[in-house]
Amino acid sequence: MDVLIEKAIIVGVHEQKDLHFEYAMEELKNLAEAINVEVLGEVTQNLERKNPSTYIGKGKIDEIRDVYEESEANLLIFNDELSPSQLRNLERDLECKIIDRTMLILDIFARRARNREAQMQVELAQLQYTLPRLVGLRASLSRQGGGTGGGLQNKGAGETKLELDRRKIEDQIAKLRRELEHVSDQRETQRKQRVRSGIPVVSIVGYTNAGKSTLMNRLLQYTDVDESKEVSEKDMLFATLETAVRKIKLQDKKEFILTDTVGFVSKLPHHLVQAFRSTLEEAKNADLLLHVVDVSDEEHGHMMDVTNETLGDIGVKSIPTINIYNKSDLTEIVYPRIKDQSIWMSAGENKGIPELLTLIQQNLFRQYITCKLMIPYDRGEIVSHLNENASIKDTAYEEEGTLMTVEMPESECERLQEFILK
Repeated sequence: MDVLIEKAIIVGVHEQKDLHFEYAMEELKNLAEAINVEVLGEVTQNLERKNPSTYIGKGKIDEIRDVYEESEANLLIFNDELSPSQLRNLERDLECKIIDRTMLILDIFARRARNREAQMQVELAQLQYTLPRLVGLRASLSRQGGGTGGGLQNKGAGETKLELDRRKIEDQIAKLRRELEHVSDQRETQRKQRVRSGIPVVSIVGYTNAGKSTLMNRLLQYTDVDESKEVSEKDMLFATLETAVRKIKLQDKKEFILTDTVGFVSKLPHHLVQAFRSTLEEAKNADLLLHVVDVSDEEHGHMMDVTNETLGDIGVKSIPTINIYNKSDLTEIVYPRIKDQSIWMSAGENKGIPELLTLIQQNLFRQYITCKLMIPYDRGEIVSHLNENASIKDTAYEEEGTLMTVEMPESECERLQEFILK
């Protein structure tokens, strides 16, 4: 078990138009605790807009310094992404370690990343965030030395080190982009193969810790006894960053691909969204989205808005969506219940899975039609293929061959047109 080694004061500016400020501060505390930072207190300020040079008002700096010094804190965490100048000015005025919401989320992602692709994506986002902030993040470096002429020889050791750091970061960013492009190409090849297979794709999306991994496991358990296919599930923020891809085979032989994506959070760093773009685009290429919502949270409507906005940012639009109001067991809602394209259920309690699968089938397999085919006895491979991959309604053996009534995709009926009875 990790030992608490950092203690923090969290700081936020409540702008007049922000209706979710209190929730954002509570979420900031939860994010800090996700990496074992103990939050000792908070300082907030009501402003019409954030101060462009110091984030908070000038007069608030003294209050923050007093709260910081009176506590055992060794860290300040700000609720928004600080600009390079804001970071420099705050470090100068407060003379302590400062991180912002973006740095905190990037740190969580860095600790949670398991496979090489996720690690590269997080590292790229961290470097892109760090590059314009090197001066603030390296506040202890010496400033530019004296001298009247231009040229590198007149620069102090700190400034020279700064330029070397910049060059090193730029080179590493370029290297990571090349490697991720290669991985992205492989992912795109896999997507095209899935499209050619004709198997529809269902993608699970939603706010972090809404129950996406739990839902995937319950769907797998209901349709497949192979436990090795299950994914890690934990009651924590960003428990998994890796995209899971599984094939679901239903009792009537229909199949679909189920993918899971990284969870969202309010003010998700732009660099992180860009770095994880190829991973998130699993949702962009889906035939159906399962939007998982923690309905027990009072802010679940806001969480849905954040998820939809983030999906819009990466170009996920006009894809049929089932809203899954999960954790209904923690509310007074009667469940499982289906209304239009929504279902109230509890993946944790394993309640509502059959009803959800019915809803998924209704969305995915509208293009399925029932065909009656006469398959000659010397074409037994077709009968074998249909028995393995299609929903057989009836089979009879006639003189001319095997008479089959089959429910299958319209495209498959067209492919077997010569055997279909009019």
